[in-house]
Amino acid sequence: MGPNKPALIFVTLLIKLGVIASLASIIARFGHFRRLIFLEERNLKQKLLFAAVLGVPFMLGVLARLLTHGYAGTQLTNGYPGADLSLEGTVLAGLLGGTVVGLVVGMMVSLPAVLFPAHELLAAPMAVLYAVVAGTARWFCPDKEEIWKFSPFIDLSLYRSIKQRFKQPGLDWQVLFSLVCVMLEASRISFGRMAPGRLFFLDSPHLWTKALIVLATLIGVGLPLRIWNSTRMQRKLEEQERLLMEARMEALVSQINPHFLFNTLNTVSSLIRFDPDTARTVLLKLANILRRRLKSQVHFLPLKQELDFIDDYLDIEVVRFGRDKLRIRKEVDAEALDVFVPSMILQPLVENAIRHGIAPKVEGGTIVLRVARDKGRLVVEVIDDGVGIPDERRSEIYDSGIGISNVRERLKVLYGQLFSLKIESNPGHGTTIRFEIPELIAPGKAGKAAPVEAAS
Repeated sequence: MGPNKPALIFVTLLIKLGVIASLASIIARFGHFRRLIFLEERNLKQKLLFAAVLGVPFMLGVLARLLTHGYAGTQLTNGYPGADLSLEGTVLAGLLGGTVVGLVVGMMVSLPAVLFPAHELLAAPMAVLYAVVAGTARWFCPDKEEIWKFSPFIDLSLYRSIKQRFKQPGLDWQVLFSLVCVMLEASRISFGRMAPGRLFFLDSPHLWTKALIVLATLIGVGLPLRIWNSTRMQRKLEEQERLLMEARMEALVSQINPHFLFNTLNTVSSLIRFDPDTARTVLLKLANILRRRLKSQVHFLPLKQELDFIDDYLDIEVVRFGRDKLRIRKEVDAEALDVFVPSMILQPLVENAIRHGIAPKVEGGTIVLRVARDKGRLVVEVIDDGVGIPDERRSEIYDSGIGISNVRERLKVLYGQLFSLKIESNPGHGTTIRFEIPELIAPGKAGKAAPVEAAS
Protein backbone atom coordinates (compact mmCIF):
# COMPACT_ATOMS: atom_id res chain seq x y z
CA MET A 1 0.00 0.00 0.00
CA GLY A 2 1.44 3.31 -1.00
CA PRO A 3 1.98 6.39 1.16
CA ASN A 4 -1.05 7.74 2.98
CA LYS A 5 -1.90 10.52 5.34
CA PRO A 6 -0.74 9.92 8.93
CA ALA A 7 -4.26 10.44 10.29
CA LEU A 8 -5.66 7.67 8.04
CA ILE A 9 -2.79 5.38 9.00
CA PHE A 10 -3.45 6.03 12.67
CA VAL A 11 -7.17 5.24 12.33
CA THR A 12 -6.39 2.09 10.35
CA LEU A 13 -3.99 0.88 13.04
CA LEU A 14 -6.61 1.44 15.74
CA ILE A 15 -9.14 -0.54 13.69
CA LYS A 16 -6.51 -3.24 13.16
CA LEU A 17 -5.90 -3.62 16.90
CA GLY A 18 -9.63 -3.67 17.59
CA VAL A 19 -10.13 -6.40 14.97
CA ILE A 20 -7.34 -8.60 16.31
CA ALA A 21 -8.57 -8.21 19.89
CA SER A 22 -12.08 -9.23 18.77
CA LEU A 23 -10.79 -12.18 16.75
CA ALA A 24 -8.62 -13.36 19.65
CA SER A 25 -11.61 -13.25 22.00
CA ILE A 26 -13.80 -15.14 19.53
CA ILE A 27 -11.16 -17.82 18.89
CA ALA A 28 -10.68 -18.27 22.65
CA ARG A 29 -14.31 -19.39 22.89
CA PHE A 30 -13.73 -22.50 20.77
CA GLY A 31 -13.44 -25.61 22.94
CA HIS A 32 -10.91 -27.27 20.62
CA PHE A 33 -8.70 -24.20 20.75
CA ARG A 34 -8.83 -24.02 24.57
CA ARG A 35 -7.76 -27.65 24.77
CA LEU A 36 -4.99 -27.28 22.19
CA ILE A 37 -3.32 -24.20 23.71
CA PHE A 38 -3.09 -26.17 26.94
CA LEU A 39 -0.72 -28.57 25.14
CA GLU A 40 2.89 -27.73 24.35
CA GLU A 41 3.49 -30.86 22.25
CA ARG A 42 0.89 -31.79 19.60
CA ASN A 43 0.59 -34.63 17.08
CA LEU A 44 0.02 -33.95 13.37
CA LYS A 45 -3.77 -34.13 13.63
CA GLN A 46 -3.78 -31.68 16.53
CA LYS A 47 -1.43 -29.33 14.65
CA LEU A 48 -3.71 -29.29 11.60
CA LEU A 49 -6.77 -28.66 13.76
CA PHE A 50 -4.92 -25.89 15.58
CA ALA A 51 -3.95 -24.35 12.23
CA ALA A 52 -7.55 -24.50 10.99
CA VAL A 53 -8.94 -22.80 14.09
CA LEU A 54 -6.35 -20.03 13.77
CA GLY A 55 -6.22 -19.78 9.98
CA VAL A 56 -9.90 -19.45 9.08
CA PRO A 57 -10.61 -16.22 11.02
CA PHE A 58 -7.44 -14.52 9.78
CA MET A 59 -8.13 -15.66 6.21
CA LEU A 60 -11.59 -14.07 6.43
CA GLY A 61 -9.90 -10.80 7.38
CA VAL A 62 -7.81 -10.91 4.21
CA LEU A 63 -10.92 -11.70 2.17
CA ALA A 64 -12.72 -8.74 3.76
CA ARG A 65 -9.97 -6.45 2.49
CA LEU A 66 -9.94 -7.95 -1.00
CA LEU A 67 -13.71 -8.08 -1.47
CA THR A 68 -13.91 -4.37 -0.69
CA HIS A 69 -11.17 -3.64 -3.26
CA GLY A 70 -8.42 -3.04 -0.71
CA TYR A 71 -5.69 -4.19 -3.11
CA ALA A 72 -1.99 -3.63 -2.64
CA GLY A 73 -0.96 -0.22 -3.85
CA THR A 74 -4.35 1.42 -3.37
CA GLN A 75 -5.22 4.19 -0.95
CA LEU A 76 -6.66 3.59 2.51
CA THR A 77 -9.99 4.98 1.43
CA ASN A 78 -10.60 1.75 -0.50
CA GLY A 79 -11.42 -1.46 1.34
CA TYR A 80 -10.82 -2.46 4.94
CA PRO A 81 -7.03 -2.77 5.32
CA GLY A 82 -7.32 -2.94 9.10
CA ALA A 83 -8.88 -6.42 8.73
CA ASP A 84 -5.78 -7.85 7.03
CA LEU A 85 -3.80 -9.55 9.80
CA SER A 86 -1.85 -11.99 7.64
CA LEU A 87 1.52 -11.23 9.22
CA GLU A 88 0.25 -11.26 12.81
CA GLY A 89 -1.79 -14.45 12.31
CA THR A 90 1.09 -16.35 10.72
CA VAL A 91 3.58 -15.24 13.38
CA LEU A 92 1.16 -16.24 16.15
CA ALA A 93 0.69 -19.65 14.53
CA GLY A 94 4.45 -20.16 14.24
CA LEU A 95 5.16 -19.09 17.82
CA LEU A 96 2.38 -21.20 19.36
CA GLY A 97 2.33 -24.20 17.06
CA GLY A 98 5.70 -24.36 15.37
CA THR A 99 6.79 -24.11 11.74
CA VAL A 100 4.24 -26.62 10.39
CA VAL A 101 1.28 -24.79 11.94
CA GLY A 102 2.74 -21.46 10.82
CA LEU A 103 3.12 -22.66 7.23
CA VAL A 104 -0.45 -23.98 7.07
CA VAL A 105 -1.88 -20.75 8.47
CA GLY A 106 0.42 -18.70 6.21
CA MET A 107 -0.83 -20.53 3.10
CA MET A 108 -4.44 -20.11 4.22
CA VAL A 109 -4.17 -16.35 4.68
CA SER A 110 -2.06 -15.76 1.56
CA LEU A 111 -4.05 -17.91 -0.84
CA PRO A 112 -6.91 -15.39 -1.33
CA ALA A 113 -4.39 -12.59 -1.98
CA VAL A 114 -2.55 -14.69 -4.59
CA LEU A 115 -5.66 -15.96 -6.40
CA PHE A 116 -7.74 -12.78 -6.26
CA PRO A 117 -7.68 -10.45 -9.29
CA ALA A 118 -5.13 -8.30 -7.48
CA HIS A 119 -2.57 -11.16 -7.82
CA GLU A 120 -0.44 -10.24 -4.79
CA LEU A 121 2.13 -12.88 -5.74
CA LEU A 122 4.56 -12.05 -2.93
CA ALA A 123 1.97 -12.88 -0.27
CA ALA A 124 2.77 -16.63 -0.31
CA PRO A 125 6.59 -16.45 -0.12
CA MET A 126 6.36 -13.78 2.57
CA ALA A 127 3.98 -16.01 4.55
CA VAL A 128 6.60 -18.77 4.34
CA LEU A 129 9.18 -16.33 5.70
CA TYR A 130 6.90 -15.32 8.61
CA ALA A 131 6.18 -18.97 9.47
CA VAL A 132 9.78 -20.18 9.28
CA VAL A 133 11.18 -17.31 11.36
CA ALA A 134 8.46 -17.57 14.05
CA GLY A 135 8.61 -21.38 14.09
CA THR A 136 12.41 -21.30 14.40
CA ALA A 137 12.17 -18.85 17.30
CA ARG A 138 9.79 -21.25 19.04
CA TRP A 139 12.07 -24.21 18.34
CA PHE A 140 15.12 -22.48 19.81
CA CYS A 141 13.24 -21.19 22.87
CA PRO A 142 14.07 -23.67 25.68
CA ASP A 143 11.15 -22.62 27.89
CA LYS A 144 7.88 -22.32 25.96
CA GLU A 145 6.41 -20.30 28.83
CA GLU A 146 8.55 -17.40 27.59
CA ILE A 147 6.28 -17.18 24.54
CA TRP A 148 3.21 -16.69 26.71
CA LYS A 149 4.99 -13.94 28.62
CA PHE A 150 5.27 -11.80 25.50
CA SER A 151 3.24 -8.71 26.33
CA PRO A 152 1.49 -6.08 24.20
CA PHE A 153 2.76 -3.51 26.70
CA ILE A 154 6.12 -3.56 25.01
CA ASP A 155 7.78 -0.75 26.94
CA LEU A 156 7.07 -2.29 30.33
CA SER A 157 7.96 -5.85 29.32
CA LEU A 158 11.22 -4.76 27.69
CA TYR A 159 12.12 -2.65 30.72
CA ARG A 160 11.56 -5.60 33.07
CA SER A 161 13.43 -7.96 30.77
CA ILE A 162 16.46 -5.69 30.41
CA LYS A 163 16.53 -5.03 34.16
CA GLN A 164 16.40 -8.80 34.81
CA ARG A 165 19.28 -9.41 32.37
CA PHE A 166 21.51 -6.98 34.24
CA LYS A 167 21.05 -9.22 37.28
CA GLN A 168 21.27 -12.53 35.37
CA PRO A 169 23.04 -12.07 32.01
CA GLY A 170 21.74 -14.27 29.20
CA LEU A 171 19.57 -14.37 26.10
CA ASP A 172 16.37 -12.41 26.62
CA TRP A 173 13.56 -14.09 24.70
CA GLN A 174 11.15 -11.17 25.13
CA VAL A 175 13.60 -8.91 23.33
CA LEU A 176 14.17 -11.59 20.69
CA PHE A 177 10.44 -12.03 19.98
CA SER A 178 10.09 -8.26 19.73
CA LEU A 179 12.98 -8.10 17.25
CA VAL A 180 11.39 -10.89 15.21
CA CYS A 181 8.17 -8.89 14.85
CA VAL A 182 10.07 -5.69 13.99
CA MET A 183 12.24 -7.50 11.44
CA LEU A 184 9.30 -9.17 9.71
CA GLU A 185 7.28 -5.95 9.46
CA ALA A 186 10.34 -4.11 8.11
CA SER A 187 10.86 -6.92 5.58
CA ARG A 188 7.25 -6.69 4.44
CA ILE A 189 7.56 -2.93 3.88
CA SER A 190 10.88 -3.33 2.04
CA PHE A 191 9.71 -6.11 -0.30
CA GLY A 192 6.41 -4.33 -0.86
CA ARG A 193 8.25 -1.22 -2.02
CA MET A 194 10.47 -3.23 -4.37
CA ALA A 195 7.48 -4.92 -6.03
CA PRO A 196 4.58 -2.44 -6.04
CA GLY A 197 1.16 -4.05 -6.21
CA ARG A 198 2.46 -7.55 -5.38
CA LEU A 199 2.25 -7.39 -1.58
CA PHE A 200 -0.12 -5.69 0.82
CA PHE A 201 1.52 -3.51 3.46
CA LEU A 202 1.06 -0.23 5.29
CA ASP A 203 3.60 2.53 4.74
CA SER A 204 4.14 6.22 5.33
CA PRO A 205 6.87 8.75 4.50
CA HIS A 206 6.82 9.98 8.07
CA LEU A 207 9.24 8.28 10.44
CA TRP A 208 6.97 8.44 13.48
CA THR A 209 4.08 6.92 11.50
CA LYS A 210 6.36 4.05 10.42
CA ALA A 211 7.20 3.52 14.07
CA LEU A 212 3.48 3.31 14.85
CA ILE A 213 3.04 0.69 12.11
CA VAL A 214 5.79 -1.46 13.62
CA LEU A 215 4.46 -0.90 17.13
CA ALA A 216 0.99 -1.98 15.99
CA THR A 217 2.49 -5.23 14.69
CA LEU A 218 4.17 -5.84 18.05
CA ILE A 219 0.90 -5.22 19.88
CA GLY A 220 -1.01 -7.25 17.27
CA VAL A 221 1.10 -10.29 18.19
CA GLY A 222 1.28 -9.66 21.93
CA LEU A 223 -2.40 -8.86 22.52
CA PRO A 224 -3.81 -12.24 21.40
CA LEU A 225 -1.10 -14.00 23.39
CA ARG A 226 -2.20 -12.13 26.51
CA ILE A 227 -5.88 -12.92 25.88
CA TRP A 228 -5.23 -16.58 25.16
CA ASN A 229 -2.86 -16.91 28.09
CA SER A 230 -5.67 -15.76 30.38
CA THR A 231 -7.86 -18.54 28.94
CA ARG A 232 -4.99 -20.98 29.36
CA MET A 233 -4.36 -19.99 32.97
CA GLN A 234 -8.07 -20.31 33.73
CA ARG A 235 -8.01 -23.84 32.36
CA LYS A 236 -4.92 -24.59 34.44
CA LEU A 237 -6.70 -23.36 37.56
CA GLU A 238 -9.69 -25.55 36.75
CA GLU A 239 -7.36 -28.52 36.31
CA GLN A 240 -5.68 -27.77 39.63
CA GLU A 241 -9.09 -27.53 41.32
CA ARG A 242 -10.05 -30.89 39.83
CA LEU A 243 -6.83 -32.49 41.05
CA LEU A 244 -7.32 -30.95 44.48
CA MET A 245 -10.84 -32.33 44.64
CA GLU A 246 -9.58 -35.76 43.62
CA ALA A 247 -7.01 -35.60 46.40
CA ARG A 248 -9.68 -34.63 48.93
CA MET A 249 -11.91 -37.45 47.75
CA GLU A 250 -9.05 -39.94 47.96
CA ALA A 251 -8.32 -38.79 51.49
CA LEU A 252 -11.96 -39.11 52.55
CA VAL A 253 -12.40 -42.54 50.97
CA SER A 254 -9.15 -43.76 52.48
CA GLN A 255 -10.46 -42.56 55.84
CA ILE A 256 -13.55 -44.76 55.49
CA ASN A 257 -11.71 -47.87 54.28
CA PRO A 258 -9.47 -48.32 57.37
CA HIS A 259 -12.41 -47.44 59.61
CA PHE A 260 -14.57 -50.15 58.04
CA LEU A 261 -11.67 -52.64 58.01
CA PHE A 262 -10.80 -51.96 61.64
CA ASN A 263 -14.38 -52.52 62.82
CA THR A 264 -14.74 -55.72 60.78
CA LEU A 265 -11.46 -57.16 62.06
CA ASN A 266 -12.59 -56.38 65.60
CA THR A 267 -15.70 -58.44 64.90
CA VAL A 268 -13.55 -61.32 63.59
CA SER A 269 -11.23 -61.22 66.59
CA SER A 270 -14.19 -61.43 68.96
CA LEU A 271 -15.55 -64.48 67.09
CA ILE A 272 -12.33 -66.47 66.67
CA ARG A 273 -12.22 -67.92 70.19
CA PHE A 274 -15.80 -69.09 70.65
CA ASP A 275 -17.07 -69.41 67.06
CA PRO A 276 -14.21 -70.01 64.58
CA ASP A 277 -16.57 -71.18 61.81
CA THR A 278 -18.46 -67.90 61.92
CA ALA A 279 -15.17 -65.99 62.01
CA ARG A 280 -14.09 -67.86 58.87
CA THR A 281 -17.37 -66.91 57.13
CA VAL A 282 -16.89 -63.27 58.06
CA LEU A 283 -13.33 -63.30 56.72
CA LEU A 284 -14.53 -64.75 53.41
CA LYS A 285 -17.14 -61.99 53.13
CA LEU A 286 -14.49 -59.40 53.96
CA ALA A 287 -12.20 -60.85 51.28
CA ASN A 288 -15.01 -60.51 48.72
CA ILE A 289 -15.52 -56.87 49.68
CA LEU A 290 -11.81 -56.01 49.48
CA ARG A 291 -11.45 -57.83 46.15
CA ARG A 292 -14.33 -55.83 44.71
CA ARG A 293 -12.88 -52.58 46.00
CA LEU A 294 -9.46 -53.31 44.51
CA LYS A 295 -10.98 -54.11 41.11
CA SER A 296 -13.00 -50.92 40.99
CA GLN A 297 -11.11 -47.87 42.26
CA VAL A 298 -13.68 -45.28 41.18
CA HIS A 299 -15.46 -42.42 42.89
CA PHE A 300 -18.84 -43.00 41.23
CA LEU A 301 -20.71 -46.27 40.87
CA PRO A 302 -24.17 -47.29 39.66
CA LEU A 303 -26.50 -47.64 42.61
CA LYS A 304 -26.84 -51.36 41.85
CA GLN A 305 -23.12 -51.95 42.48
CA GLU A 306 -23.22 -49.86 45.65
CA LEU A 307 -26.13 -51.98 46.91
CA ASP A 308 -24.18 -55.17 46.11
CA PHE A 309 -21.38 -53.85 48.29
CA ILE A 310 -23.87 -53.06 51.08
CA ASP A 311 -25.26 -56.61 50.82
CA ASP A 312 -21.80 -58.06 51.45
CA TYR A 313 -21.29 -55.69 54.36
CA LEU A 314 -24.69 -56.54 55.86
CA ASP A 315 -23.96 -60.25 55.52
CA ILE A 316 -20.99 -59.69 57.84
CA GLU A 317 -23.11 -57.76 60.34
CA VAL A 318 -25.92 -60.34 60.25
CA VAL A 319 -23.37 -63.08 60.99
CA ARG A 320 -22.14 -61.11 63.95
CA PHE A 321 -25.51 -60.08 65.41
CA GLY A 322 -27.59 -63.03 64.30
CA ARG A 323 -30.57 -63.03 61.95
CA ASP A 324 -33.05 -62.74 64.80
CA LYS A 325 -31.48 -59.57 66.16
CA LEU A 326 -30.63 -57.74 62.91
CA ARG A 327 -33.24 -57.59 60.18
CA ILE A 328 -32.75 -55.84 56.85
CA ARG A 329 -35.41 -54.49 54.51
CA LYS A 330 -34.74 -52.73 51.20
CA GLU A 331 -37.23 -50.56 49.34
CA VAL A 332 -35.43 -49.51 46.16
CA ASP A 333 -36.99 -47.99 43.07
CA ALA A 334 -35.94 -50.19 40.14
CA GLU A 335 -35.49 -47.09 37.94
CA ALA A 336 -32.88 -45.76 40.36
CA LEU A 337 -30.50 -48.72 39.97
CA ASP A 338 -28.65 -47.11 37.04
CA VAL A 339 -28.19 -43.75 38.75
CA PHE A 340 -24.58 -43.10 39.73
CA VAL A 341 -23.78 -42.41 43.36
CA PRO A 342 -20.50 -41.78 45.21
CA SER A 343 -18.84 -45.08 46.07
CA MET A 344 -19.05 -46.26 49.70
CA ILE A 345 -21.55 -43.51 50.50
CA LEU A 346 -24.11 -45.86 52.08
CA GLN A 347 -21.83 -48.07 54.18
CA PRO A 348 -20.95 -45.45 56.83
CA LEU A 349 -24.63 -44.59 57.29
CA VAL A 350 -25.70 -48.23 57.58
CA GLU A 351 -22.81 -48.91 59.97
CA ASN A 352 -23.87 -45.99 62.18
CA ALA A 353 -27.46 -47.24 62.23
CA ILE A 354 -26.34 -50.70 63.32
CA ARG A 355 -23.70 -49.78 65.89
CA HIS A 356 -25.40 -46.78 67.49
CA GLY A 357 -29.04 -47.63 66.88
CA ILE A 358 -29.59 -51.40 66.80
CA ALA A 359 -26.62 -52.80 68.78
CA PRO A 360 -27.57 -51.18 72.15
CA LYS A 361 -31.05 -52.78 72.00
CA VAL A 362 -31.21 -56.20 73.58
CA GLU A 363 -33.96 -57.38 71.25
CA GLY A 364 -32.24 -55.99 68.16
CA GLY A 365 -34.07 -54.17 65.41
CA THR A 366 -34.62 -53.47 61.72
CA ILE A 367 -32.67 -51.44 59.18
CA VAL A 368 -34.67 -50.06 56.24
CA LEU A 369 -32.79 -48.86 53.18
CA ARG A 370 -35.08 -46.77 50.96
CA VAL A 371 -34.10 -45.26 47.60
CA ALA A 372 -36.33 -43.35 45.18
CA ARG A 373 -36.17 -40.82 42.35
CA ASP A 374 -37.94 -37.52 42.74
CA LYS A 375 -37.96 -34.75 40.11
CA GLY A 376 -34.41 -35.24 38.93
CA ARG A 377 -33.03 -36.02 42.36
CA LEU A 378 -32.09 -39.23 44.10
CA VAL A 379 -33.50 -39.58 47.60
CA VAL A 380 -31.79 -42.07 49.94
CA GLU A 381 -32.97 -42.94 53.44
CA VAL A 382 -31.37 -45.18 56.05
CA ILE A 383 -33.96 -45.87 58.77
CA ASP A 384 -33.53 -47.81 61.98
CA ASP A 385 -35.87 -48.52 64.91
CA GLY A 386 -33.04 -48.42 67.43
CA VAL A 387 -32.42 -46.38 70.55
CA GLY A 388 -32.34 -43.03 68.73
CA ILE A 389 -30.13 -40.04 69.42
CA PRO A 390 -30.27 -38.38 72.84
CA ASP A 391 -31.39 -34.75 72.79
CA GLU A 392 -28.07 -33.51 74.19
CA ARG A 393 -26.12 -35.04 71.26
CA ARG A 394 -28.23 -33.77 68.37
CA SER A 395 -26.34 -30.50 67.93
CA GLU A 396 -23.01 -32.29 67.47
CA ILE A 397 -24.16 -35.32 65.46
CA TYR A 398 -23.15 -33.89 62.06
CA ASP A 399 -19.55 -33.37 63.10
CA SER A 400 -18.92 -36.21 65.54
CA GLY A 401 -17.32 -39.48 64.55
CA ILE A 402 -16.01 -40.52 61.15
CA GLY A 403 -19.11 -41.89 59.44
CA ILE A 404 -21.64 -39.06 59.09
CA SER A 405 -19.06 -36.25 58.98
CA ASN A 406 -17.19 -38.10 56.22
CA VAL A 407 -20.36 -38.62 54.17
CA ARG A 408 -21.34 -34.98 54.58
CA GLU A 409 -17.91 -33.75 53.54
CA ARG A 410 -17.81 -36.00 50.46
CA LEU A 411 -21.26 -34.86 49.33
CA LYS A 412 -20.21 -31.25 49.82
CA VAL A 413 -17.08 -31.75 47.72
CA LEU A 414 -18.96 -33.47 44.90
CA TYR A 415 -22.23 -31.55 44.80
CA GLY A 416 -21.57 -28.18 46.41
CA GLN A 417 -24.86 -26.64 47.53
CA LEU A 418 -26.95 -29.10 45.50
CA PHE A 419 -27.13 -31.81 48.15
CA SER A 420 -29.02 -32.03 51.42
CA LEU A 421 -28.38 -34.25 54.44
CA LYS A 422 -30.84 -34.42 57.33
CA ILE A 423 -31.01 -36.54 60.45
CA GLU A 424 -34.28 -37.03 62.32
CA SER A 425 -34.37 -39.01 65.53
CA ASN A 426 -36.87 -39.91 68.20
CA PRO A 427 -35.15 -41.21 71.36
CA GLY A 428 -36.28 -44.77 72.03
CA HIS A 429 -37.91 -45.16 68.61
CA GLY A 430 -35.15 -44.83 66.03
CA THR A 431 -33.33 -42.55 63.60
CA THR A 432 -33.73 -41.61 59.95
CA ILE A 433 -30.79 -40.35 57.90
CA ARG A 434 -31.87 -38.85 54.59
CA PHE A 435 -29.82 -37.30 51.83
CA GLU A 436 -30.72 -35.99 48.39
CA ILE A 437 -28.38 -35.55 45.44
CA PRO A 438 -28.84 -34.63 41.77
CA GLU A 439 -29.34 -37.58 39.47
CA LEU A 440 -26.26 -38.58 37.53
CA ILE A 441 -26.93 -41.19 34.87
CA ALA A 442 -23.37 -41.31 33.58
CA PRO A 443 -20.23 -39.77 35.09
CA GLY A 444 -17.88 -37.63 33.01
CA LYS A 445 -15.07 -40.15 33.42
CA ALA A 446 -15.08 -43.26 35.49
CA GLY A 447 -12.73 -42.94 38.38
CA LYS A 448 -12.46 -39.16 38.28
CA ALA A 449 -13.63 -37.15 41.24
CA ALA A 450 -15.13 -34.42 39.07
CA PRO A 451 -18.22 -32.45 39.99
CA VAL A 452 -21.45 -33.73 38.50
CA GLU A 453 -23.01 -31.85 35.60
CA ALA A 454 -25.69 -30.32 37.77
CA ALA A 455 -23.12 -28.79 40.11
CA SER A 456 -21.09 -26.98 37.49
